[in-house]
Amino acid sequence: MLSIFQSRSILYQLWLREIKSRYLGSISGYLWVFFQPVAQLALYALVFATIFKVRFPELDQHSFVEFVAIALWPWLAFQEGIQRALGAITNNGALIKKVALPSELLIYSSVGGSYAVHGAGFLFILILLKASGAYIYLAMLSWVILLLGLLLLFTLGLALILATLQVFFRDMEHILASVLMLWFYASPILYPISLVPEPFHTLLLLNPLSYFFDHFRELLLFDQFNFSLLDGVATFLSFSLFYVGLWFFRRCASQFEAFI
Repeated sequence: MLSIFQSRSILYQLWLREIKSRYLGSISGYLWVFFQPVAQLALYALVFATIFKVRFPELDQHSFVEFVAIALWPWLAFQEGIQRALGAITNNGALIKKVALPSELLIYSSVGGSYAVHGAGFLFILILLKASGAYIYLAMLSWVILLLGLLLLFTLGLALILATLQVFFRDMEHILASVLMLWFYASPILYPISLVPEPFHTLLLLNPLSYFFDHFRELLLFDQFNFSLLDGVATFLSFSLFYVGLWFFRRCASQFEAFI
């Protein structure tokens, strides 16, 4: 955390570079970051809500689109943050060798860029749903932002570990793609936890993302936040993973130049 504060101006410039290089270079690139998740959401709605006519009794007055949207955008921020951070060191070898900067800032800017863009998309879709008559409780956004902060810490910790491994094992990219695909379907994004058969219910609850998605829906769909022991566990896990990831990254950072 201290390195972030001390190097905040450098981090800000790296973060701006990340956003501009990915999205602001063209109008189509800027629009695609919003269109792609909306198209993905529309496809899920067509398949599950229209064709298969999936209904979740506990949703009450809420639609399938509202249910999925509230978990989809945080997932996209997490997924893209991990994917972009994976190559942050290996793809910036020249910069690391020429400029004296804490190399973990490259990870922070990659993940931060994804969260900033998809966070804006998340707010946009929530306002759009609210304007269309959906029962979305925007007054709970302060709690949502706090939860997104915890999810960001969790993502940073995992990203620091994976980016370090990518320096030494270049096959991580292919492994990660498969893991993220499985992780998506093993997370309650397209379905509520209550629909999972009892033998797998505990396994699903061991998935840290289940906690976040469940609370996002509690806050935005039902205007409530049920505190439990899991809140303390999730907070501890997010901070612990971040510090373990940072320790592992810095422990290996001295060897990066030999491999990049």
